[in-house]
Amino acid sequence: MANHTIDADRVNDLVERCSREVNEGLLPSCQLAIGFQGEIVVDRTIGDAAEDTRYCFFSATKPFVASTIWQLVSEELLDLDAPIAALIPEFGHNGKEAITLRQVLLHTSGFPHAPMGPKVWSSSESRRRRMSEWQLNWEPGTRYEYHPTSAHWVLAELIIEVTGRPYADEIDRRVTGPLGIPRILGLNSDNQESMAELSLCEGEASPDELESVFGVREMPPSEVTDETIIRFNDPHTREVGVPGGGGYGRAADLAQFYQALLHNPDDLWHPTTLANATGQVHNHLPDPMGVPANRGLGVVLAGDDGMSNRRGLGRTVSPMAFGHNGVGGQIAFCDPESGLSFAYTTNGLDRHQIRQPRRGTSIASLAANCVS
Repeated sequence: MANHTIDADRVNDLVERCSREVNEGLLPSCQLAIGFQGEIVVDRTIGDAAEDTRYCFFSATKPFVASTIWQLVSEELLDLDAPIAALIPEFGHNGKEAITLRQVLLHTSGFPHAPMGPKVWSSSESRRRRMSEWQLNWEPGTRYEYHPTSAHWVLAELIIEVTGRPYADEIDRRVTGPLGIPRILGLNSDNQESMAELSLCEGEASPDELESVFGVREMPPSEVTDETIIRFNDPHTREVGVPGGGGYGRAADLAQFYQALLHNPDDLWHPTTLANATGQVHNHLPDPMGVPANRGLGVVLAGDDGMSNRRGLGRTVSPMAFGHNGVGGQIAFCDPESGLSFAYTTNGLDRHQIRQPRRGTSIASLAANCVS
């Protein structure tokens, strides 16, 4: 990594590409940040937002939660292969008694569509009661299907169970606080200033367009609807801190987090546990679109099968690059080979199922090339 340098011309190309949709009026604003050698070296805000504007990370929140779980595993407070129900008995109803922490981290646990809405998500008691009602969509361990929010509610409850503290507090105490990153989850009403209001971009892909690109005339069903997305503008939703997608912060905070995963300052994570979580593929199963998961324990690895772009990491990263994107275009990853970390956030949520991932591929590919 020591021989790599930041290429200013390529950074300019990246900034120009990120500016395109804002200049065209599709997106209200965006932020991008590059981390390198432990520091943030590029930090730009584009559009009608201030430098201190915070964006919803959506599912780019997930690795913050997972990285707290890694610490608890290292401390032997959690066991990857122990049943969740051993710690949360309510969870073990309706055939869920044998589901393990490893399966939850890998999205192979069989309840991708399990609901946890605003009426029940505010207290641990009501969340666990809802978990007891959850039904399986398929047999745990037999398939891979992305769990947009349900799996991380389980991780949040495990954090509460073994630490005795609110999960959002514990994530800040263990991860963001030590890294000098502002709190991202569970933001009280007096800590919700400078947040970019989310808006939906017009236009979705037609069935013919979907078929020409993906070979299907409609995308698989998902709980991530327009209503779900816009709910993250709600102050109460921000205060609860939905663990699978309710993190808020700057692009630079995301990029700094991934620098920490590369450099592990002060051994914040046990090195063996960190390497196992971010450097090994634990789930090769195909998703409903046929793309192999290539999942570590809470992150996605680029892989060497030519499908890194289908995993949200662009086309130009090394096979060991890893990260986790969020709905509507949020990008976050790092590449151990180059030492670069990158984050892109926007409050204009593009619903076009082809335009948005293509933009993400273009931006991520340009970003990965900024270190030469």
